[in-house]
Amino acid sequence: MAVIQKGAISFGLVYIPVSLYTATQDSDISFNQLHKADKSRIRYKKVCGHCGKEVEAKDIVRGFEYAKDEYVVITDEEIESIKTEKDRTITIMSFAALDEISPVYYDKAYHVVPQKGGGKAMELLRRAMIKTQRAALGKTVIGNSEKLLVIIPREDGMLIQTLLFQDDIKEIPVDYERPNVTEAELNMAEQLIHGMEEPFAPEKYKDEFQEKLKALIADKIAGKAVVRPKEEKPGVIIDLMEALKASVKHAGEKKSASSAKISRPHSAKTRKQA
Repeated sequence: MAVIQKGAISFGLVYIPVSLYTATQDSDISFNQLHKADKSRIRYKKVCGHCGKEVEAKDIVRGFEYAKDEYVVITDEEIESIKTEKDRTITIMSFAALDEISPVYYDKAYHVVPQKGGGKAMELLRRAMIKTQRAALGKTVIGNSEKLLVIIPREDGMLIQTLLFQDDIKEIPVDYERPNVTEAELNMAEQLIHGMEEPFAPEKYKDEFQEKLKALIADKIAGKAVVRPKEEKPGVIIDLMEALKASVKHAGEKKSASSAKISRPHSAKTRKQA
């Protein structure tokens, strides 16, 4: 896995050399665009707006339009030349409880790995943050833009989540009505939440649509007809309380069935040992 950026975490007078690695990847199936008539690949060419000739990647430079059709060229080397050590450093500005940061600000996630000599200081920071139940807010420059970020301690290491700035966040586009709810409805909804409560286990959740998409591709390759599955239409809510009661009952039955599946093998093993 390639290093996205090498730098350091600045924590007071403590300087921790670290490397950042991307923490996520896109696992979705990708498609190519084809010409409908003969199924040939569609190719995109970069051409010069002046002479119309195709331009190779090595001949393309970065330009900023400061007036109509007037550009100044900025190279990667020039961008790097204006970066100071401070720009390359992840400077911790403050600490806060993680639940104080709205998820709407989250952007990209990176694994933080200490470089040689930074292991102990990073471990000290990680443990202190876990003990105080705090995350660190900081800033650094990645590429050609400054990033606001939060450093999150985890049991298996540290994670950096870049954050969007306030100016990047859109307001709710339309106002909508917030009707009153009764105490009975609220209590029933709370029961439903508790009935469906369980520890987060990411391995349980699969991209089911991608599995159906893979099956569709396999069927097409094999020449099989594509059959549209029978759709299950969602029920229309007529009485909110009745719907909540039915949901609470269903959640309880599902939880009981799940507990029974877990306990049966254990009971069988106990009887065998006895």
